[in-house]
Amino acid sequence: MSIPSTTPALSRPRRTLRELRTLLGLAVPIIIAQLAHTAMGFVDTLMAGRVSAHDLAAVALGNSIWVPVFLLMTGILMAVTAKVARHAGAGDFARIGPLVRQGLWLGLLVGLLAGGLLWGARPLLQMMQVDAALIDPAMGYLQAVAVGFPAVALYQVLRCFSDGLGRTRPSMVLGMLGLLLNIPANYVFIYGKLGVPAMGGVGCGWATALVMWFLLGGMLLWVRWAPVYRSSQLFTRFEAPQPAAMRPLLGVGLPIGISVFAEASIFSVIALLIGSLGATVVAGHQIALNFSSMIFMIPYSLAMAATVRVGQALGRGAPRDARFAAGTAMLLALAYACCSASLMLPLREAIARLYTSDPQVVALAAGLIVYSALFQFSDAIQVTAAGALRGYQDTRVTMLITLLAYWGIGLPVGYALGLSDWLGQPSGPAGLWQGLVVGLTCAALLLGWRLSGCARRSIRAARSR
Repeated sequence: MSIPSTTPALSRPRRTLRELRTLLGLAVPIIIAQLAHTAMGFVDTLMAGRVSAHDLAAVALGNSIWVPVFLLMTGILMAVTAKVARHAGAGDFARIGPLVRQGLWLGLLVGLLAGGLLWGARPLLQMMQVDAALIDPAMGYLQAVAVGFPAVALYQVLRCFSDGLGRTRPSMVLGMLGLLLNIPANYVFIYGKLGVPAMGGVGCGWATALVMWFLLGGMLLWVRWAPVYRSSQLFTRFEAPQPAAMRPLLGVGLPIGISVFAEASIFSVIALLIGSLGATVVAGHQIALNFSSMIFMIPYSLAMAATVRVGQALGRGAPRDARFAAGTAMLLALAYACCSASLMLPLREAIARLYTSDPQVVALAAGLIVYSALFQFSDAIQVTAAGALRGYQDTRVTMLITLLAYWGIGLPVGYALGLSDWLGQPSGPAGLWQGLVVGLTCAALLLGWRLSGCARRSIRAARSR
């Protein structure tokens, strides 16, 4: 018995173009939203760097802690996207409202816990032997950001609800407005305007928290009043927290969060490991990391769109369409990697000069951007495959693969090359970034293999029914 596609019969080129248009229709607003969110970090880094290298290093260290915690939190909440997409594909909108209400309770809990972790991060900085002069400003920055974490967690649940329905425009609009708010807020808090005391790099944290609360308010208004969300009946009743209903969300979301955290925390651990090498090295690493994060947002957004396309196809009982959507997303991500790597290599010094005029920091950052260009291909494959696997709700093996690739292979190789004499003279941050190339390549190979297997099993399961 064959499993027909629910898509009208088309030639493969026309079908590919149709899928590309649909995928980009979902992905482009997500890309703009993600770039806007990442640009806030760029603005923080740029404006703090203009104050002093000391402020830039403090913000860099703070980012190395709160960004992985934020990604862990948002990864857990991504389960809402996968489950809403599956219900939407099946046309079962009555189940979406109760699901999202429990997701909001889960988001509030996770947001409070994550904010508490940031508030008490001082022992971590001390344990990593960070320069004592950087600890106080880094903690001031972290505690300010922590104030916004409950709000941004609730925002993420509502965003995942909207994305799962295929409505990605709200996050784009709100992300752009948030960026526009972040720039003057940074100016006020960093330099002390409108009666606010000058806080330096710490002010970036208060500006970020303000934007997080703005995003929540904007998304609440959008979801409450836009007609497209009414069929889900999210606001028709109040429900108390139900652990039994939250358990499936955690079952899917916790492995996603750990996977995302495993990748992001590699960069943060590198920042903490080199924290004792001085502000110049930390600043150079932060510039390369910040720019790499901005470039990464495009394949990451494609992965989020792939989650929706795969989930909706499976919800309507079309596993072949799900496989085709995943493959198209992978090809698009690879095409983007070709472009980004080709531009980053010749422009690496110009990129570094956007952040600072310090020649030592520019030279260090430009050298690290070379490694970022090299891992564009493996990074594009692994993140898109992981996004498609979320659509299949296959997250536990993805988590194990990610932990193995990044923590079992990438970080040990990077430490051996960069900070030890096991393989010769230690090469500092360059060796640690070489370990990243190795870890991401392993992740790409293993996750691509897993996605292929999941697609085949899904089609076989549909045949047997």
